[in-house]
Amino acid sequence: MTWVDLVWVLFSLANLACILIFSRWETIPFHFIWISLTLLYGFRVWATRPTLWVLGVVMATTFAAIGWDVYIGAQSVDELNEVPLMAAMFWMMVWHAQRRLDADQERDLVSDENARLLATQRRFLQDASHQLRTPITIALGHAELLARELTERTERRDIQIVVGELTRLRRLGERLLVIAASEDPDFLHPEPVALDRFIMDVIRRWRPTAERQWRIGRLDMVTVSADRERLGLAVDALLENAVRHTTDGDMIKLSVIAPGPGQPVRMIVADTGAGILPSELAHIFDRFRTGSPVSPASGAGPAKGTGLGLALVRAVAHAHGGDVRVRSTPGQGSEFELVLPAPAAAVSVSSVHPPHALSLADSVDPEPDRTLKDNAWPTRK
Repeated sequence: MTWVDLVWVLFSLANLACILIFSRWETIPFHFIWISLTLLYGFRVWATRPTLWVLGVVMATTFAAIGWDVYIGAQSVDELNEVPLMAAMFWMMVWHAQRRLDADQERDLVSDENARLLATQRRFLQDASHQLRTPITIALGHAELLARELTERTERRDIQIVVGELTRLRRLGERLLVIAASEDPDFLHPEPVALDRFIMDVIRRWRPTAERQWRIGRLDMVTVSADRERLGLAVDALLENAVRHTTDGDMIKLSVIAPGPGQPVRMIVADTGAGILPSELAHIFDRFRTGSPVSPASGAGPAKGTGLGLALVRAVAHAHGGDVRVRSTPGQGSEFELVLPAPAAAVSVSSVHPPHALSLADSVDPEPDRTLKDNAWPTRK
């Protein structure tokens, strides 16, 4: 018995004495006993057996005290009906409290089981990605050697298919590993990243890889705290997606927009490719969503994706405390926006085209920048 229980026992005995002494006013101490019992039970839900014992004792003592008042003629016999009525009300409260307690315990069990399953799934993805990396790399190396030695066109085409699928499988494993690790507390290693220079480095790497019209839109000079490697993986995945859904001559434009101090920073990758069907926009960032072609591509068609690129982008954005959004019009192109939290320090916003961009002046888009509207951040899922 705790000191709270002891105080309640003394309080109840005092009220029982008042019922006997002030028999004409027994209603007030009688209800004080039941109200205090309800409050005591509400602070700490008891097990069923001790609850029944306490309820029985309170019913017996209050019934005996009021029965004495009835015996001496101070109260009518109808006052005895209040005892079972108060007991019934108290027991209904106990029933509801026990139901809620059972529901909370079941919810905790389900939550613990879900957490265990998620941890098991994440550990499996990490282990599988690690174990598959070495044999895939070895097989890919041998396949590339065979591709160099084969001379017949049919054989070279077949081995190129093998190389392509092994490369895709290796990329899939690497992305699974990143997505699985995104929930770990040490997933990020933040450092100051100048996004304008970061974008310039990215576009220099990607320009030779595809015959596209590479453009630089608005490029504000802003520095954020981010993991450069993880952020690079996210932007590379967005550009890979843009290249895969565009053809020769289509435009791919990169922008960095910092509205001002305290405002989120937006990195935008826009293209004039096939676009995304409206029915697929809601699930475009789910795992293994490759999308359906809006129109047939020219030539050999877009390369087959892993279905994990945009899921990786979302994982990296959420790990940084940001978000990722998309807007698309079928047949006109898509625009992906990677949103990062506002920098801790004051943001210094430059002109649209910073001085160090002069080396890529031929890639600067002279048209006004087309970006997503400045609506509030959507709720992260």
